[in-house]
Amino acid sequence: MENNRKAHNHKGLLIVIEGTDGSGKSTQIELLRRWIEDKSYGCMVSEWKTSRLIANVIDDAKDRNLLNATTFSLLYAADFADRLENTIIPALDAGFVVLLDRYTYTAFARDVVRGLDFEWVKKLYDYAPEPDLIFYLDMPIDILLKRVIGTTGLDYWESGRDIGLSTDFYESFKIYQAKCLEQYNKMKPVYNFVSIDGTLPVEDIHNIMIEHVEKLLESGKLE
Repeated sequence: MENNRKAHNHKGLLIVIEGTDGSGKSTQIELLRRWIEDKSYGCMVSEWKTSRLIANVIDDAKDRNLLNATTFSLLYAADFADRLENTIIPALDAGFVVLLDRYTYTAFARDVVRGLDFEWVKKLYDYAPEPDLIFYLDMPIDILLKRVIGTTGLDYWESGRDIGLSTDFYESFKIYQAKCLEQYNKMKPVYNFVSIDGTLPVEDIHNIMIEHVEKLLESGKLE
C-alpha cells in the first residue's frame, strides 16, 4: 500500500474527516464549519453519498438488495466522481475551504473488506486530489456499537450482512467494523492521517482539529 497522489494545485483547501458510522464525524464537521466561517473564510461541506445524480440510485439498489461487492464499489465511485466534478472542485477553484465527511479512504476500507483488490479500488479514485489534511476519528468497537444502537440503529450494510459475516446482527456488525478499522489502521501512516481518539469529549476533539486547521491556514497555502 502506497500513496502516489500529488498535492493539488487548486486555490482552496481540502480537509477530510474519516471514521466509521457513529464516530462523530457529522458533529465535528458542523463545529469546524462554523469555526472556519467565523474566521471569514468561505466553507463548503460535502457528505458521502449525496450526489443528486447517483445517491437515489444507490438507495434504491440497497432497498432491493441488488448490490454485489463490485456494483457496490462502482456506484459509490460514480457518486464520488459526480460530487467531485460538480461541487468539490468548483469550490476549491473558488478558494473555499472544503470539508468532506468521508473521502476515498472510506471506499478503500469498505471495498477491500467486501473482497475487492485494494489496487483495483485505488485505481477507481486515482484522479482524486490529495487532501491538505485528513482527520481520522478512532473509535473502539464496543463504544461504537453502543453509539449506533442508541442513535440510528444497526444498518444492514454497515453491519456487513450482505457479505455473510454472521447471521447475528450484532456479531456481524462487530466483525465488519473490526475489519474496516483494520484497513483504516493500515492507511494511517500511508496517507498521514491525524488520528484522534473518538472517545474524547466533543470539545476536546474540536480543539485538536482547530489547532491543525489553524496551522494550515497560517501556512499561506490558501490563496
